[in-house]
Amino acid sequence: MLWKITSRALRLWKPPSLYQHALRPVSLSVYPQAGLADERLQIKVQGLSPRQQVTLRALVVDDQDCLFDSCAHYEADNSGLIDLERDPSHGGDYSGVLPMGPLWSLSPSVMEKPYKRLEKMDVQKLPMVLELLVHKGHLNPTAIPGEVTARVKVHRLFCAPGVRRIRLREGMVRGTLFLPPGEGPFPGVIDMFGDDGGLVEYRSSLLASRGFAALALPYVAFEDLPPAMTEFHMDYFEQAASFLARYPKVRGPGVAVIGTGKGADLALSMITFLPQVVAAVSISGCCANTAASLRFRDFTMPALRYNMNRVKILDSAVFDVFEALDDPLNPSNSQCLIPVEKAGGHFLFIVGEDDRNWKSSVYAKALVHRLQENGKENFTLLSYPGAGHRIDPPCSPFCYTTIDRVLGVPIVGGGQLEAHCRAQEDSWVKIQDFLNLHLK
Repeated sequence: MLWKITSRALRLWKPPSLYQHALRPVSLSVYPQAGLADERLQIKVQGLSPRQQVTLRALVVDDQDCLFDSCAHYEADNSGLIDLERDPSHGGDYSGVLPMGPLWSLSPSVMEKPYKRLEKMDVQKLPMVLELLVHKGHLNPTAIPGEVTARVKVHRLFCAPGVRRIRLREGMVRGTLFLPPGEGPFPGVIDMFGDDGGLVEYRSSLLASRGFAALALPYVAFEDLPPAMTEFHMDYFEQAASFLARYPKVRGPGVAVIGTGKGADLALSMITFLPQVVAAVSISGCCANTAASLRFRDFTMPALRYNMNRVKILDSAVFDVFEALDDPLNPSNSQCLIPVEKAGGHFLFIVGEDDRNWKSSVYAKALVHRLQENGKENFTLLSYPGAGHRIDPPCSPFCYTTIDRVLGVPIVGGGQLEAHCRAQEDSWVKIQDFLNLHLK
């Protein structure tokens, strides 16, 4: 009788650690749960069974109600813990130890536009809400999600508390001025993008959150500005630089300019011709004036043109425009080159060596060569292997292909997920260091 009782007790008995573990709920912790959109996240999953396999999904709905998602496969350690700082993804949308992989790999869901870029269009509307979920088992990215064992929402802010947003109509200048909290004065930065040259605010709002008075400056396709790039007048950019340099909360006398794509060659022209501009950050820019002629007083710089006959349409119906721009280094195009050697300020050139939008790495080397030939050492070149065209603030998702706002078709931007996103992290810190150094 005693043997039967003992035998039955043994069958029902569980080791205390396993029994206690089974009762412990799965938890998903993210730090910070509310913070600026350029901040890294610390993500951990606890309370799993030893070596349990799970899928970590991330979901974001943008301002146009487009759903973006990502998923990755993880396996808990012997204590039931997953820590993205040390544990690799074994598949899904990315592999390896990528602590920010859930954000880096966000892309439009299957039912949405396949080449849409995740951008915050209204930086003050509401935070971007990132939802993270833990599902049992390893799920295919396109499969119907399984049981959810834990979830958490994270708020990603593009304006720090106290940042002021001022819509600008000053003379002919249009845009948005972002001011950090406090009395100032603050270093002043003009911020421009490429694509259609319209108003893009998310980088400016983040710069203001980091202590800069940042002017998001459109140059076409906004309010009463020209609808397309036909001809540029430096007077517009001069007025913008003068306004920012004189603004009471801006620490003058000089200001900086940061530009991406077409915005980058405009930034180079501004520092070349405008004494108010003492520092320029060129991201994926060209060494020549592109798209439309640029007039400044009695001087006109012609535009380097695109030849659409050199565009390739890939089997996926994506456009490859890598060879479309005329060669700026051809002697016949010398009048289009920006005479950067005339600038008295400092340059920061940022390029991805796998930029497939155009040959920004070649153009940056040409700019460096031109400066050195003229005895100048007022530059820094950051050249990132594996990075593509659009090098944004950190935590921005990687987009190999995106819709061109002018052509309205998908364009290859190039790059590799991990290399590109690490370039975004590294360059963002160095941009701020550069601006603080030269805007004392």
